[in-house]
Amino acid sequence: MRSRFAVLFCLAVLCVAGYPAGAQGRFNGEKAYEYAKTFAAIGPRWPTGPGHVKAEAFLRNHFKQDKVEEDTFTANTPIGPVMLHNFVVRFPGKKDGIIVLGTHYETNYPLRNINFVGANDGAATTGLLMAIADQLRGKKLDGYSVWLVFFDGEEAIEHWSGSDSTYGSRHLAAKWGGDGTLGKIKAFMLADMIGDKDLDIQRESNSTGWLVDLVRQAAKKFGDEKYFFKSDEPVEDDHLPFVKRGVPSIDVIDLDYGPNNSYHHTAQDTMDKVSARSLGIDGDVLMETIRLIDQR
Repeated sequence: MRSRFAVLFCLAVLCVAGYPAGAQGRFNGEKAYEYAKTFAAIGPRWPTGPGHVKAEAFLRNHFKQDKVEEDTFTANTPIGPVMLHNFVVRFPGKKDGIIVLGTHYETNYPLRNINFVGANDGAATTGLLMAIADQLRGKKLDGYSVWLVFFDGEEAIEHWSGSDSTYGSRHLAAKWGGDGTLGKIKAFMLADMIGDKDLDIQRESNSTGWLVDLVRQAAKKFGDEKYFFKSDEPVEDDHLPFVKRGVPSIDVIDLDYGPNNSYHHTAQDTMDKVSARSLGIDGDVLMETIRLIDQR
């Protein structure tokens, strides 16, 4: 009786404190925020710049225990050949197939002179994937293998176009198309600019319908559906090279950043605009979506 009373008492305390029963199992948004803060502190990470080299070293060192794969290639850009680096971290599963979760980590080259640190635009989702790695590490997953991909060269070097953007994802999609990896990918999920305190994730209209439905279902489980898919908008992003090759894909993105989108691609994109709570919501939904894909 005393044991049962203790359990009921603890549940009551959780409810009074505003936490649902089982909340202790929720995703650690604070950890994701701290990772993002450390990464943003590197400073601007534009390709060919010193911060970019530091960002590469950071990812290389952080994931050394996971035997991170470095996908190095030379991109033809408006400023000439530029060496870029994707990073792939693999967590093996028991089922035959792969779920890819990606983000970009570099900052915008044209903004290299304004101290643009890309707290939300690159650092937040880099921190988010690092925290997701903490959840996946050290065990064989019951479902599909999960690969985390940190793309380089998402941003334009000069002006956004089909040839001057998404360098890393275009390269990796082509590479995986050639070696047969693409055929093993059950779903590709891209996370971009979703650390915003005022979280409002659009339904990206190039995304695969059933993946959109699963993300919506995952958000509903946690009572977070109000943050998802209230509006529709097509977005050119790192998911498109995979969409074009027939891979089920979704871009989980919040393009409305700051009043009238006033923080996007400005020096105001700093960590005080990013929320651990938003990253916690993101982590909950993405991890639940992975579970739903495994069950599909």
